Amino acid sequence: MIYKGMAWKFGANLDTDAIIAARYLNTWDPQELASHLLEDVDPKFREKPIAIKYGGISCVVAKSYARIFYRNSFNMGLPIFESPEAADGIHPGDELEVDSQTGNIKNMTTGQTYHAQPIPPFMQQLIDAGGLMNYIKIFKMKKE
Repeated sequence: MIYKGMAWKFGANLDTDAIIAARYLNTWDPQELASHLLEDVDPKFREKPIAIKYGGISCVVAKSYARIFYRNSFNMGLPIFESPEAADGIHPGDELEVDSQTGNIKNMTTGQTYHAQPIPPFMQQLIDAGGLMNYIKIFKMKKE
């Protein structure tokens, strides 16, 4: 799958509290969570796209991820890619194309290409299904 979009850039060591502050974790409503996405890092970010997947973010590219965030991202159907070179070389506002099968990250603004690990087929199935819970529902329906 090819993901396309504009780059947003945030500092290093962004933890889950920065993504959605704990004070808002009393709801499971994705739209409500999305309205507080990164608000302590950039208070105007919700005005720009509006939690990550439900805020219109098609994928995330970073230097690295904590393992729990890595797995949870796929469990909710959000593709993420590790590429230190891309994280350093991409600027806010650059237009990107990310190919999940090859791991190629193309900066359409500069023409530069970076590489990340391709998404393994099973993880791509989780993303295509919209996350682990939807994948399980689909798998269960196929067995019935």
